[in-house]
Amino acid sequence: MKQEIFAALDSVQQQYSVRILLAVESGSRAWGFASRDSDYDVRFVYAHPADWYLRVFEQRDVIEPQGDALLDPSGWELRKALRLFSKCNLALNEWLNSPIVYREIGGFRNQLQSLIPAFFNPIAAVHHYASMASAAFGARESDSAITTKKLFYALLCSFIDLRTNG
Repeated sequence: MKQEIFAALDSVQQQYSVRILLAVESGSRAWGFASRDSDYDVRFVYAHPADWYLRVFEQRDVIEPQGDALLDPSGWELRKALRLFSKCNLALNEWLNSPIVYREIGGFRNQLQSLIPAFFNPIAAVHHYASMASAAFGARESDSAITTKKLFYALLCSFIDLRTNG
């Protein structure tokens, strides 16, 4: 599957004329509890050539190429990623801490990781994971079992809450 992921990342670079700065696995595979039906949630941060940034009007800042049943790629343009990072958007923090790295350019990941303490907001983190846990449990039907993923969100929210409050 790695070769398929590498090929998809190469295709994104060619098709959209971008440079991928970081590409990682996100979701259940990154967390270490993938099931037989888990897909590959490949997330990436990319940059355009310099002239793209000189345009008067902003352009689309997300790339979501068509994947297949097993591959779910999605990326954020660098400015978008940095804006969200500065607001303690935890998706990027999770990407930066993923144990599965498919591509990285020149220490990009380490540079952003070093900035996490400056922008991390524990209250925003608790609200983020509480919202995810609420959505996960609220979406289940009354007769369905609680999945490992849903339980993980709830436990993670509780853990962050305990660490933040005491």
